[in-house]
Amino acid sequence: MSIPQELKYTKDHEWVKVTGDEATVGITDFAQGELGDIVYVEVETVGDTLDQEAIFGTIEAVKTVSDLFMPVSGEVLEVNTGLESEPETINSDPYGAGWIVKIKIQDASQIDGLLTDAQYKEEIGA
Repeated sequence: MSIPQELKYTKDHEWVKVTGDEATVGITDFAQGELGDIVYVEVETVGDTLDQEAIFGTIEAVKTVSDLFMPVSGEVLEVNTGLESEPETINSDPYGAGWIVKIKIQDASQIDGLLTDAQYKEEIGA
C-alpha cells in the first residue's frame, strides 16, 4: 500500500496535494482498496465554495456508495472528467490520474490540521 510522504491526509481517507493556493484531492490507496472496484464518481459541486468536511461528491463501488469530504474549505474548481468514462482509474492510480477534484483553498491554516503520512499510517494501522 502506497502512502506518499509529500501529501496530506484526512481521517476520511482523502489525500491532498497543495500547490500554492490550490489543492488536488483524491482518495487514498487504502480507501480504494477497502471500497473495491470503483464504478462511478459523482461530483456536482464545481463552482461551489464548501466548508471543511462538507460533502463534495460520492464515489460508488460495486458493493457500496461513500461520500467524499472536503479536506479544507474552498471552491471546487475542476473535476477529473476522465473518471466519467474510466472511474476504475482511482483503483489503478489513486495518487496520479485518479485524482478527483481541484480546489481553491479558502483557509490555508486548515492544511496544518491535516495528517502527515506517518500520522495517516498510524490512523489506518499500517
